[in-house]
Amino acid sequence: MNFKLSPFFSAALCALLIAASAAWGQNESKQKIRGLRDYAKEGSPAIGKVAPYLQDPDPEVRREAVRALVDIGTQRSLEPLTAACRDNDPEVQIRAADGLVNFYLPGYVEHGISASLKRAGNAVVGRWKDSANEDVVEPDTPLRAEIVEALSALVQSGSSMDSRANAARALGILRARHGLPVLLDALKSKDSRLMFEALIALQKIRDRSAGDRVAFLVRDLDEKVQLAAIETAGILTSREAVPQLMRVLEDPRNKQVRRAAVTALARIADPDSRQALLPLAEDRDDEVRASALEGLGRLGSPQDRALLDKVWASGQKTIVRLATAFALVHAGNLDPGGFSPLGYLVNNLNQRAWRGVAQPYLAELARQKDQRQALIRALGTASTPDEKIGLAQALAGSGGADAIEPLDQLSKDPDPAVAREALRALRILRGAVR
Repeated sequence: MNFKLSPFFSAALCALLIAASAAWGQNESKQKIRGLRDYAKEGSPAIGKVAPYLQDPDPEVRREAVRALVDIGTQRSLEPLTAACRDNDPEVQIRAADGLVNFYLPGYVEHGISASLKRAGNAVVGRWKDSANEDVVEPDTPLRAEIVEALSALVQSGSSMDSRANAARALGILRARHGLPVLLDALKSKDSRLMFEALIALQKIRDRSAGDRVAFLVRDLDEKVQLAAIETAGILTSREAVPQLMRVLEDPRNKQVRRAAVTALARIADPDSRQALLPLAEDRDDEVRASALEGLGRLGSPQDRALLDKVWASGQKTIVRLATAFALVHAGNLDPGGFSPLGYLVNNLNQRAWRGVAQPYLAELARQKDQRQALIRALGTASTPDEKIGLAQALAGSGGADAIEPLDQLSKDPDPAVAREALRALRILRGAVR
């Protein structure tokens, strides 16, 4: 007997089968996700069980597989996490990139973009802070080439602008010098978030050869991008940016942009900027005045020594006084006495509010042999742990072999924190002078 189903009944039966299949598929995915959470608790031995789920057709299963790999977090997780960067799901890409960073910087996933991911329909949204991310690995951290390649590919062609910007951030945190080409290309993307993260990454990598490539952005219409570009041009000492910075200074958008432009010109220390910095050394804005004075110090014109001495003798707010002290030491005042400019810089290592200003000044001074010798003498008379630690940090990046022996002696300090910092400084310095 032949039965012929009505069109209505056929459609209903088809819908029922589809719904049943979908329900079965959802149930299967839930079982996989529960299994992956159990695998994560097993640690490194379970990686071989987790990795195959990165190929699952359900993106939620793949997301859970990445979470499990990040939770496990051992070196064996690096290869599958690197592979996960090639996934076409933005959330998988973001979680995989953050997982790679987390291996080198434990705890990063707790505050990285992946910690704030939420789904809005088919899109994944992360909470980006207005301020720049400050995480960065130690300068001598070795990186696997395939990780840099995977993150670079994400910057170029990630599935969303968020995943591309997050990968740019990762390259910066890892100081991935080989990622420079894609970061520089990202500056032309027209996406403000990606451009901003690429600029901050360039600041962390600190390859001065990239400096002139950011000059075109110092007058960008997006204020956040403009500020980051101005700061990057200064940190990378871009001479190409000087004319643009001078134009910004002539008609700044606001006080923050004006300060940033003066600071950048002071860092670049191009002789052409001296005439612009001189009147700013008496500006009413303390931050502008401080930047102008440190810029004059870097320029090192004998004509400005009288001005620096006058400012130092007059007594100023701490930010201005620190800048003047730096300028005078840079100009050759190497007296280590407690009331001298160098003594003032060292003493402010003891002040939580100002060590973040004093220590970078000392680190810059340490790159010059005469000033470095003065810092080594100051290390020999340092009386507090904060002074010893700050001077060790300054000498770590100096590149001077003459600092190895003093740091070696400091590594025997009875204070464990001082000894640890001295050993860290030794490791970084020895890596630089090989």
